[in-house]
Order: sequence, then structure tokens, then C-alpha cells
Amino acid sequence: MAALGVEVIVAKDDGETNTAVKVPESVLRRDQARLEEAERRKNAKQSQTVTEEKSDFFTSTFNAEKTQLEQMISSCNDREKAAKTLEEATVKFQQLQKFLNDSVMFLTQYEIRQAQESLQKLQSSISDKREEVLPKKKFAFRSRNTSKQQQPTPIQQQTPAKPASDLVGTVVVDAAIPADQYGFSNFDNQVLVKQAEEIQQRDVLLSHLTHCQVRLYGCPSTLHIRNIRSCEILCGPVSSSVFVDQCTDSTLVFPCQQLRTHNTTATRVYLHVTSRAIIEDCHGLSFAPFTWTYPGIRDHFKVAGLSPDRNNWREVDDFNWLATGTPSPNWTVIPETERICSWDFVGAAAEQS
Repeated sequence: MAALGVEVIVAKDDGETNTAVKVPESVLRRDQARLEEAERRKNAKQSQTVTEEKSDFFTSTFNAEKTQLEQMISSCNDREKAAKTLEEATVKFQQLQKFLNDSVMFLTQYEIRQAQESLQKLQSSISDKREEVLPKKKFAFRSRNTSKQQQPTPIQQQTPAKPASDLVGTVVVDAAIPADQYGFSNFDNQVLVKQAEEIQQRDVLLSHLTHCQVRLYGCPSTLHIRNIRSCEILCGPVSSSVFVDQCTDSTLVFPCQQLRTHNTTATRVYLHVTSRAIIEDCHGLSFAPFTWTYPGIRDHFKVAGLSPDRNNWREVDDFNWLATGTPSPNWTVIPETERICSWDFVGAAAEQS
């Protein structure tokens, strides 16, 4: 049986008649495979070079912007100009946050983590400087002697659909006072509400709350949740980041640019996030897509710069679980049959979207 092959015309050096040489197909296939492999390696090298160039550009740009922002914060000592300077610093911080969110696709986990830590320090620096140059008034409840007409009217609560928020005899805290109080701390068995006009792109802190229902009908710049137990927290679109620390047996519901969660257990998160959620030193977390709505929330998505159509709620990076290809045991997806799709309205504003 004749061997399969391809005839190749070979020219002689002496100019005589060319002759045909039969080259086996196996040789041709090997040669073609070598060419394809060489092309693949070339493309991979070019792709790697582009990625490294993007990473280098991100690092240099991020560090330059971070240094400029640090200088802006440290120079903010003039009380008369402090409010404007801190507002500009907050805008630059949000821009830097967005720059990181847009770059995560080509950054390593280490680079993302380093940038996140830098952003967290910058956020703390802005908050500390604001406290230093623009100190808040001390929180105080209204006097019990205030006339009946001036007292906040309790809102009748329906039984929450969620056992975790098993509240008895609670009232809605009058969120209109004090005007400079941006959050709630040290409450037990309360319904806590802030309206959109109070939040107005401010940093909001929720800390040391137990068995509370919280409703934030607005658009914070950032949201900090610390030392929370058995609470149900619903918040409107957050322009930049949500930071969660020391949270137990709670339900958290919010849209944001980025979520970073530490030291948290047995907590359900209904999330809308445009980058990727990050967890660290956590276990027993479960995630589902954001399902809350209220009058005006569509406008708040626009103010926060969030796309309602872009939600990476199940893209969770666990910094304590680096096994490639194996899901982290520290978080799960809430089954569709167990998700809450309708939330009670507590002290909601009356405006329509």
C-alpha cells in the first residue's frame, strides 16, 4: 500500500528540470502543529505583555492619585475651607474607587487587596479629618417635656416576614434629629429610619445594634456596618463601598460599587454590586440578588452612578480560600425558594419615583 503524502516540487540548482518529492502527511501535520504552537505562544506572550502594561499603568496611576489625595487631606486645616476641601476629597476618593473597580479584571488578587486596603485607609483619613475640623454636635434625644405635637408619631409595624428581625414593641426613631447625626449606634429592639434628604451622599455608620430594623431610604457615599447582631438592614444605592465588620445572624440588603466583609458569620446578603464582593475571616454567609425597592430608588441608582443592569452578586472573592477551581466553603447562594422578594415599608418617604 502506498504511503499517503503530498508531492512537493523541488527545483535543482543546476537549472535542470524540477522533480517532485512526496512528503508524508504526518511530517506536514507535525510542521503545521509546530507553526500553530509558535503562533499560540506569540499571542500568549503579547497578551501577557498587555496585561503587565495595564497592571503597571494602574499601579502608577493609582499611587499618584492616592498621594495627591493624601496631601489634600493633610492640608485641610482651614476650618472655613474644610467643607469644600473634604467634599472635593470625597469626589476624588469615589473616582479612585471606580478606577479600581474598572481595573479588577486584569489585576492579581494581591494587587486588588493592596488597593482595597489603601482605599480603606483613605476613607478613614477623610472621616477622621472631618471629625477634627468639622466636629459633630453631641447626640441627644428630644426632651420628654416637649409638647405632644412635637413628638414623633410611632408607626404601626407589621410582623416582619423574617424571623431574624423578631421585634416586639418597637417604634420608629425620629430620624429628622439631630440633623448632623449620620447613622445609628447603641440601639436595641428599635426601628431606625433615615430619609433620602438626610443622607445626601454622606458617610453613614451603623454600629452596636441588636435586634433592630434599619431602613436607609437614600444614597450614602459609603456605608460602614460594625458590631451588628440579629438585625435587618436595608439601604439604598451606595456610591462607593460598603464595609462590614463583626456582623452576626443578620440580613443585609443594599446596592453598591464594592462590598468588603470581615469577621462576619451566619449573615444573609441581598446584594447588587458592580465589581466583586470580598470576604475575609467569614463563614456561614449566603448571597442573593438585591430585591428591595421603594419610591425614588431608580433616581438614587443614577445619583450613585450604579447601573441597575450590572450586578455581580454571586462573584465573591474569599481571601481565606485560595484553592483554584474549588468553591469556598465560607459562603453559599440562597436558594430561589428561600429568598425574600417583598420587604415591609418602614417610615418610607411619600415621594413617588
